[in-house]
Amino acid sequence: MNKILFGSIMALLALALVVTPGLAVDPALCPERTIQVSGTGEAYATPDISTVNVGVQTRNADVKVAQQQNAAITDGMINALVVAGIPREDIQTVSYSIYPVYENTPVPFGQKIQYYEVTNSVQVTVRDVSRTGEVIDIAVANGANQVNSIVFSLSEGREAESRSEVLTMAVKKARADADTLAQATGVTITGVQTVSVGSVYIPVAYDNRMLSAESKAAGVPTPIEPGQIKVSAQVSISYLIS
Repeated sequence: MNKILFGSIMALLALALVVTPGLAVDPALCPERTIQVSGTGEAYATPDISTVNVGVQTRNADVKVAQQQNAAITDGMINALVVAGIPREDIQTVSYSIYPVYENTPVPFGQKIQYYEVTNSVQVTVRDVSRTGEVIDIAVANGANQVNSIVFSLSEGREAESRSEVLTMAVKKARADADTLAQATGVTITGVQTVSVGSVYIPVAYDNRMLSAESKAAGVPTPIEPGQIKVSAQVSISYLIS
């Protein structure tokens, strides 16, 4: 019985050592020849949306008075913006604080509160970027005494257009490089194996500024220029060659 088992094992080992010619030269097991390149695309887009952050700050020794004054002024400012055509859903409170300010002169049992400072910051989305300066002027004329920031960005549709533009540019540049390499090395591009998007960068532009009380008193409109945003994209492509 042992001799029969030993003979069977030896026969199996002998078959395993036989090299099958078909498997040794199967093209499916050979890696495909490729050229790997990357390309970048860059374009400038004009922002079509701005976001203005304005604030109302009030001070009073009585915290309730400071709070009530702030509420009345902020409500009047918001109503003025709505009357000017800014949808209420585009006006959002982003921060609210009540802060005690102490006197510098110490007293036996600590510092005495000089007054309370109440600040209400409101974010206004302006979908017609040309009205950005007008919105600031309306807010300031109706009680806002802080302009914290202005952010310029692209709307969803404009962002999609810019994304498509820079990705197309990146692919064209990658193909141009691949054609140059193929010609220099004497090979032919036969297709695309893989394509991957490295990144698409669509930034926002910040404009932090202080308003001049003198210019407001003189009735000078606030000039706001959105400028342009640089949009970029990167792709990596692996081309099949023969």
